[in-house]
Amino acid sequence: MAHTARVRRGAVNRRLLIPIVLLAIAGPLTACSKVPGVYVVEKPGGAGSGAGGAKKFNATSYADGVWSSKVVPAAQQGAVDAATLLPALRADQNGASARYGKQAGAGSPYSFLVKGTGTVTGTSTGNAVGSIQVKVPGVGKTDVNLAVGPAFVGTAVRDAVGFIKFGQFTNQIDYADAATALNAKVKATVVNGVDLKSIKGKKVTFTGAFQLLAPSSVMVTPITLAVAS
Repeated sequence: MAHTARVRRGAVNRRLLIPIVLLAIAGPLTACSKVPGVYVVEKPGGAGSGAGGAKKFNATSYADGVWSSKVVPAAQQGAVDAATLLPALRADQNGASARYGKQAGAGSPYSFLVKGTGTVTGTSTGNAVGSIQVKVPGVGKTDVNLAVGPAFVGTAVRDAVGFIKFGQFTNQIDYADAATALNAKVKATVVNGVDLKSIKGKKVTFTGAFQLLAPSSVMVTPITLAVAS
């Protein structure tokens, strides 16, 4: 009987240990927000971090709050003339990128602020990522395209302006949403009123942002765009 009692007590003790071990394992996961397929690490108590956290991040409100007060001035003050930037990138991509570009993080592509004035030579509006082609004096063999939507891709606007950093956001989802909301702002406030059917042959003045894929062609997301009448 004594042996039986010891066995039963051991079984009970093992059963009691199971929930204790599970609690110990589960504890560190409370700092993570579950997203299908991944865990998104968040700052403790940050915006959108769940129960007890601050108000959920609103990307649209964020973009509205920084567009006129920070994004547009950053482009107007920091953009490099296309006739300077684009030939420099063709001649020495690494050196010009380090001099004129910005990176969101180590290993990220360089993003650039650029400005210029040129004549629209054509439009490509038959797909979601539409663009207009602009002949800008002094840029040489680089094709300059201005994105006109309706879809805008990439994070060039967010990354090129210089004041938006990953550390300002609770997690990488909010950081990505901020870039998407800034692109939506381009669509709503920069190109929405442009008559693409009659723009060919007209002179345009722009500031914008791009990430370099090839020195021979750039796709600029416009931050300001003026079309001469």
